[in-house]
Amino acid sequence: MGMRGRALLSPEEVLATHTAGPKTGVFTDGSCEGNPGPGGWGFVWVEDDVIRAQGSGESAETTNNRMELKALIEAYKALPEDAEAVVYSDSELCVKTINEWAAGWEARGWRRKTGPIKNLELVKELYALARRHPRVSLRWIRAHDGSRWNEYVDALANEHLRRGVAR
Repeated sequence: MGMRGRALLSPEEVLATHTAGPKTGVFTDGSCEGNPGPGGWGFVWVEDDVIRAQGSGESAETTNNRMELKALIEAYKALPEDAEAVVYSDSELCVKTINEWAAGWEARGWRRKTGPIKNLELVKELYALARRHPRVSLRWIRAHDGSRWNEYVDALANEHLRRGVAR
């Protein structure tokens, strides 16, 4: 068993064992061991269950939210600005940040009524990328529900997390 009490599958094992969920879209995930601690992120862009692009990486000292944001940033960077796509994240916080809160924060000079915005530089970068992709929508997807491509990016992120932990 691995992080959060789940058996950790490789990305290849996920593809061999999971078939549920959306077949087209961009899926993102981040993970962290300790908060802060070593972390990993991953994204995959698929059309009809075929991978068009993917990316992943790690950070030695980070947080889970930073890795979730990094995965989203890299996913948006991989998409042409005229792309029509759905980006899926299992981070409700990240989805609400971009879809609900960021416009108001920007209008107030990047301030919240209740205090500072965490990970502000990443939030600003992601919000700018989202606005440059007007035909891309960001949606929440439930984590660990067997959705093939969400499980795949979880495996990508955890693969990089394990590399960081091993160092």
